[in-house]
Amino acid sequence: MRLIGVAVLVVSIFIAAVVFVLPEPEGFPILEYHQVTGEEFNDGSEVYNVPPKEFSAQLDYLQAEGYTTITLQDFMRAVHGKTELPDKPIVLTFDDGYENNYTEMLPILEEHGMTAVVYVITNEVGKKNYLTLEQIKDMQRRGIEIGSHTADHLPLTYMDAKIRRSQIADSKTFLEWSGLNTIYSLSYPNGAFNDEIIELLKENKYLTAVTGEAGLNTLETNPYKLYRIHIREPRFGLTEFKFRLYKATFFAKLHNIF
Repeated sequence: MRLIGVAVLVVSIFIAAVVFVLPEPEGFPILEYHQVTGEEFNDGSEVYNVPPKEFSAQLDYLQAEGYTTITLQDFMRAVHGKTELPDKPIVLTFDDGYENNYTEMLPILEEHGMTAVVYVITNEVGKKNYLTLEQIKDMQRRGIEIGSHTADHLPLTYMDAKIRRSQIADSKTFLEWSGLNTIYSLSYPNGAFNDEIIELLKENKYLTAVTGEAGLNTLETNPYKLYRIHIREPRFGLTEFKFRLYKATFFAKLHNIF
């Protein structure tokens, strides 16, 4: 067992070294956030939170590095030749639709002149700690793209076909019939998807979907399989944030190899 462990370590170091010297891949990152709040957690969910001070520092860093935030609608306009992407685009996404996305995240985002995509679990709208419909509408009016995180945030690959279709279609219908502009993007709950689900998205007029798989995105990336990097509670400040950004590049190099 010891020899196997050593062998795995050696192979891992070799692969990392090879990947490190490969040319820088093209593409832009999509970041996956959840909550932005100074609230104390004791139930394990703190891993899904970035405190406001840390979030502001991350945005400062992105601006200093020359990144420009775009929405996924901007991305699709570029795919279809209707616009050009900035030199160094990046997409900030927020899953679940927590109320602090409105009260804490949005003001910080606007201070930096940035935009984002917020994915809403529609059956949680208006419940404690979640966005209200009026807050969601106001975010959209202020330039935030609103997307669907399905009706109940259940893994789509583990349910009956009829329920799966309902989860995808009903969430979109609810938001649009409630007065929001057309919903074009979906975030797969728990990152679970397959080809059948992608076909359902196309049938329901979704144009993009984000996964939990690491990598970079280009105009040639399948818009229903967009790569994304999870930004968790920072334990080592900006150093950890920079490492997670590099994770997208590292996996993009692996994709190019395999």
